[in-house]
Amino acid sequence: MRRIYVGDVQGCREELERLLEAVKFDPARDRLHSVGDAINRGPDSAGCLRLLKQLDAVMVLGNHELHWLEIEAKRRHLGKRDTLDALLTAPDHDELLAWTRARPLLHVERDVVLVHAGLHPDWRDADLAGKATELRAALDDALVRDRSPWRLPEVAFATSVRFCDPHGAEPDDDDDPSPPPPFRPWDDFWRGERIVVCGHWARRGLVLGPKLRALDSGCVYGKQLTAWIAEEQRIVQVKAARAYSPITA
Repeated sequence: MRRIYVGDVQGCREELERLLEAVKFDPARDRLHSVGDAINRGPDSAGCLRLLKQLDAVMVLGNHELHWLEIEAKRRHLGKRDTLDALLTAPDHDELLAWTRARPLLHVERDVVLVHAGLHPDWRDADLAGKATELRAALDDALVRDRSPWRLPEVAFATSVRFCDPHGAEPDDDDDPSPPPPFRPWDDFWRGERIVVCGHWARRGLVLGPKLRALDSGCVYGKQLTAWIAEEQRIVQVKAARAYSPITA
């Protein structure tokens, strides 16, 4: 079975469908994996979730999914750049919400770990399966107790980190321009054997390293939507139909 990992879709359903055509996706022999941020800023968040759910995709939660959960819990309001209105009123809203809430924060395979933003420097390869269970339990507890997931430091790190220091501390200021030492891109501190597949960092764009596949290539900002086919060690991209949102990250 081929594993096809796709970067931040952010509501760009048309581009996701074209990317699946470009990789010749076959549900009988392929498994789709999403780095999260499948929703928001683009035109069809509900359509993206329906397609991912229909294809039984593996998806980890991104910061935009957590933002949606916070809106549903009435701890946040729709922002000026949010495009979640149709999702909030969709006829299958409850099904899509339940499916999204059940997604993990880490998905660990023998040779790959899937996360939205990044891994903490203290997390070790051998402990990632346990960490995935731990993070899921912490998120479930927060949701049941009606508490914000953003108050869980490890959840926030996994879904929003870009720069950090060797101990996992993040800069206080915005990361554009890049912060000075000791802060570096989080992946500079990854020493594990698994390949980390992530997204979240559109301004940085596609990054391919020995142990990194960073797939956010800014589709919603008018650039490309990217897939990595693990078994073929191949990158496939489709161009965005247009820019749906100004780039800020």
